[in-house]
Amino acid sequence: MSLIQKARLKSLWVMHYDCGSCNGCDIEILAALTPKFDVERFGIVNIGDPKQADVLLVTGPANHRNKEVLTNLFDQMPAPKLVMAIGTCACSGGIFHNCANVLGGIDKVIPVDVYIPGCAVRPEAIIDGVVLALNKLAGLAPVDDEEEA
Repeated sequence: MSLIQKARLKSLWVMHYDCGSCNGCDIEILAALTPKFDVERFGIVNIGDPKQADVLLVTGPANHRNKEVLTNLFDQMPAPKLVMAIGTCACSGGIFHNCANVLGGIDKVIPVDVYIPGCAVRPEAIIDGVVLALNKLAGLAPVDDEEEA
């Protein structure tokens, strides 16, 4: 494992995107950042720039209005990147699954690495999901664009 990979595992940068949820899971994500749960002890920092993010946290169901934004955010993230679907809505569409504009879970638009179901998801479950994402990231090899071409 390279030095860059080891450093990345100790300072995971996450970006949060809400696809139009009820905001219950969003509040729980913020609760995970409070001193009571303190996800920063894992080196996790919440940022707003997809070009610097390692993990994309998504809440809410995918729909026709946000699928392009979600795809653009995912495409702007550098490899290796992980996506976490937080909440039942992000996993499967949740209570909105029968709505005409809802496509379903975010896996209908972008690939998902970690699913955290629940309504609303508890901060403990989010922390467990982040640890799972860290373990997945430890197993991922860095992708070099020159090797793909």
